[in-house]
Amino acid sequence: MELAEAVETADAKTWQIKLKSGVTFHSGKTLSAADVVWSLKRHLDPATGSKVNAIAQQMAEIDTVDDLTVKIVLAEPNADLPTILALHHFMILAEGTSDFTTANGTGAFTCETFEPGVRSIGTKNPNYFKPEGPYLDSIEFFAISDNNARMNALLSGDIDLAAKMNPRSMRMLDGKPGITNYVTTAGNYTNLNIRLDLEPGAKAGFVEGMKHLINREMIQKSILRGYADIGNDQPVPTNNRYYNTELEAPAYDPERAKHAFEKAGLLGTEIPMTASDAAASSVDMATIVQQAGAEIGMKLTVDRVPNDGYWSNYWLKAPVHFGHINPRPTPDILFSLLYASDAPWNESQYKSETFDAKLKEARGMTDEAKRKEIYWDLQAMVSKEAGTIIPAYMGNIDSFTDKLQGMKDNPLGGLMGCAFAEYVWLAA
Repeated sequence: MELAEAVETADAKTWQIKLKSGVTFHSGKTLSAADVVWSLKRHLDPATGSKVNAIAQQMAEIDTVDDLTVKIVLAEPNADLPTILALHHFMILAEGTSDFTTANGTGAFTCETFEPGVRSIGTKNPNYFKPEGPYLDSIEFFAISDNNARMNALLSGDIDLAAKMNPRSMRMLDGKPGITNYVTTAGNYTNLNIRLDLEPGAKAGFVEGMKHLINREMIQKSILRGYADIGNDQPVPTNNRYYNTELEAPAYDPERAKHAFEKAGLLGTEIPMTASDAAASSVDMATIVQQAGAEIGMKLTVDRVPNDGYWSNYWLKAPVHFGHINPRPTPDILFSLLYASDAPWNESQYKSETFDAKLKEARGMTDEAKRKEIYWDLQAMVSKEAGTIIPAYMGNIDSFTDKLQGMKDNPLGGLMGCAFAEYVWLAA
């Protein structure tokens, strides 16, 4: 949306977007409405495999009006369209792009090196369309998956910024000269997902038992060191204006959990929980749940698997597994991605025609009071009916040296919503 000069609608269904003039891609090509139309339509093509295909499908018509104007007609009104188009998935590519080994965007840095999962190097874009920035000549962003190694690299001065630090590292980092710890509570979370279409989740009582076996306060205080808010098993975080303040989290109640497991006929059955460091703090969470289960005769095992390949091989697939969801700006995006019947990331395979109908109703509603009421109902439905357990909304901890300047809070989470590179600079 930073490429837009103006966004207009009279009914939240038909939208007209006027683009900034004179914006160029890294290749030197001038941005036009055709690039925007082509980029958005890619998400509608099943062959693309877009994670936001379900969201994009509401765009019934996407057309150019002139070289700098795009018209979007939605199947149903959606007052959130500008926010949706601001998601990183909808960034604009040059029309006809087919080579994705590099990047040809309009952003602050041109792509010098791109090695997925290893490192990326960006060089300052001399033709950036904004009047100011970026301030860095270049940036190298690379993977250090081990938290202790990441912390040691920061303390030794080998790196200037370390992302997603484990809260347990704070004892080592707090008070260290020249180190700043920046905490952003934006609503990301690690959750335990129980697929309702597979055993053991398909048996009535199992999900209920697991919900009452989760000691949320222990997870908040012991694992997350207080850098978190208690979660109530739905994805809308406490800092969102639509958060349901009256929806209580399931209580930690081992005896109630035991009764539910007995009802499901699963007490004493060995059930693996798939966890990985790829889903932040999931191994620690799984260990706490395992210990609580052992006290009531529930044999829960921790199947710890490698980081590499976790999201493609285990997430969404294993019967009981952990996920990690980054912040999203609106309830509609969260519910559309994670809980609608056709959601691409439907972690527990939750299906409800009532939920789908209410979500559609809220999407185009401009009456804020009524919209809030529906979103409260949807949160309650997810909390009670889905197989996703969200113990806490986690704080993002970014740690950096005092050489790095310009870091600010961002509602999309850590690393300034992953946009930090454009705004920071290094002190002399």
